[in-house]
Amino acid sequence: MSRPDQRWALFLDVDGSLLDFVDDPAAVVVSPALRALLQALHDRLDGALALVSGRRVDDLAQLFGRPPWALAGLHGYELRAADGSRREVRVDPADQARMRAAVHALAARLEGVQLEDKQHAMALHCRRDPERLPALREAAEALAATLPGYELQPGNLVMEFKPAGMDKGRAVDELMQQPPFAGRTPVYLGDDLTDEHAFVVVDRAGGLSVRVGDREPTHARFTLPSPAAAHAWLERVRGTLGHGPDHPKGVSIDADSGGGQPLTRQP
Repeated sequence: MSRPDQRWALFLDVDGSLLDFVDDPAAVVVSPALRALLQALHDRLDGALALVSGRRVDDLAQLFGRPPWALAGLHGYELRAADGSRREVRVDPADQARMRAAVHALAARLEGVQLEDKQHAMALHCRRDPERLPALREAAEALAATLPGYELQPGNLVMEFKPAGMDKGRAVDELMQQPPFAGRTPVYLGDDLTDEHAFVVVDRAGGLSVRVGDREPTHARFTLPSPAAAHAWLERVRGTLGHGPDHPKGVSIDADSGGGQPLTRQP
């Protein structure tokens, strides 16, 4: 399973996996080299590449230069399929308005917390002051219990209020029912608690689940240490796929391969 294959379907988390975290999520920059790498992988996999993120679909599209790739945003609440069609889960407007007002009020009460407004979801970050996390978690958990139609998604120094029942695993599963993903082997790179749902789905399908970073515990079967390592690994995948179906079958990209950036198998 560790050998790149033209029949892979590649699913990539963004923040913490492709991009390093920054204090302000709006301040991240995607390099031309990363855009070119993802476009090459998209082309060599006949379009079976998707970004799966907590960011909105429109924000992902702008960040990556309006790419043709499939995009799953807000943990699957929004989905743009490979053919460009879009779907969005309906949330009761009254529930959404109640959530927005309550989270705005909570953010105003908590020092050292930054509000990220995603319209249908709201995230409270404390990357600038990590010691605030316990107080943020306690307050967010108490508030979430009062908000119908919404649930709390913990993450890396963030607590996010998102529509109930939506997660990245459901997004991956939905895309895997559609062309060009259907019938392929899913490969997922992610770093955070929000990616664990996708790891479970990918593992169940016999795919390749890859945690980026060192967060424990995880359902991922393989790991890479950082976004930079993920870029190096994806470059290696691109090079191997570029040789086409006649590439020597002995080539591997896991810990046994040597050279480049290998995956490390989780114990």
